[in-house]
Amino acid sequence: MPRSTELESALLEAIERELPRAIGLRRRLHGDPELAHAEIRTAEAISAELPVEPQAFAGTGRLATIGATEDERPPVGVRAELDGLPLIERTGADFSARGNTMHACGHDVHMAALCALCRAAGGMAERLPAPLLAIFQPSEEAAPSGAEMLAAEGLRPAPRAIVAAHIHPELQWGTVALDGGAVNASFDGIEIEIRGEPSHGAYPHLGSDPVLALSAVVVALHAQLGRSVDPTHPSTLTIGVIAGGSADNVIPSEARAHGALRAHREEDRLRMRAMTERVVAGVAAAHGCEGSVRLTAGEPALENDDLIVAAARPMLADAGLMAAAEWRSCGSDDFAFFSELAPIAMAFVGLEGAPGFHSRPLHHPELLPPDAAVGAVARTLAMLYLAGAER
Repeated sequence: MPRSTELESALLEAIERELPRAIGLRRRLHGDPELAHAEIRTAEAISAELPVEPQAFAGTGRLATIGATEDERPPVGVRAELDGLPLIERTGADFSARGNTMHACGHDVHMAALCALCRAAGGMAERLPAPLLAIFQPSEEAAPSGAEMLAAEGLRPAPRAIVAAHIHPELQWGTVALDGGAVNASFDGIEIEIRGEPSHGAYPHLGSDPVLALSAVVVALHAQLGRSVDPTHPSTLTIGVIAGGSADNVIPSEARAHGALRAHREEDRLRMRAMTERVVAGVAAAHGCEGSVRLTAGEPALENDDLIVAAARPMLADAGLMAAAEWRSCGSDDFAFFSELAPIAMAFVGLEGAPGFHSRPLHHPELLPPDAAVGAVARTLAMLYLAGAER
């Protein structure tokens, strides 16, 4: 469908009228976050803001179709996430969360922005180039993933595209990173177990030390990553948890570690899995122990559709935004599961330098995107929606 600058302008103007209400919603959502799989009040608050009655999915998820017509045009899905994180907020904002849960990844902004887009689109439904399917997805931060559950269930009618936007404090305010190909990495969780032979700490030769073996495994894994994956291919390995033993004079019978593997390419993902199993078994054996790995497969790499990106980038200027220089990360997002349903694209909306914003990374207890981010994300989502309708 050819691009209509008149339609762009009308949709952007309608969004601007909805922003005061959306900002109020953002503050309410921010002050009352809920963890994955328990977003009950959040779903209720969202449902009350939508111009149509939503449909439930995956428990607390909500689907709302705006501009549905009888000609069965495939909709364009637009996604926002519902869940918060298990963090105690330290922003000092008058609308900050008071409990042990916090919106520290911008989900409150994303939800409010999508509501603004829904209400704006609802007022001009007959002019929309394709139905807008709002996907308010639960459990992005914890397994099982709400996106994976919806992808498994399927959507009818099948969308022609699914798009999303995410705030990011590393990018400059007023810019949007939107590039084709892999922009986020796959994610696999690993649990390493080393089994040894316990003994008194004074007589280490009578046992097999799993703590020492695990320490060597951690070092070897990081060394072997650089020898297993092309250094020009983005990939990371993280060991975030190590546990073993209960007394300073006892060599325990086992030690454990938890970590994560991330890669932009599927072949590298598979190579890292095999490397992990090989290193754990081999290094453990060299220490007289046994080692094993339990892998929990997470989301695939997030690969943006080139056609959606090509259509959306020229529209950013119309929305008062600039395309950022090429930007990719080894972060992971379960939005990637939606590629099983349709071509997808995610944009990253910059925050650095925004008025009143104190630079903090994602998932930080002091991260507080400014209210103006609601408008920036809403306008970005609108352009992505229109680009998806052109695909």
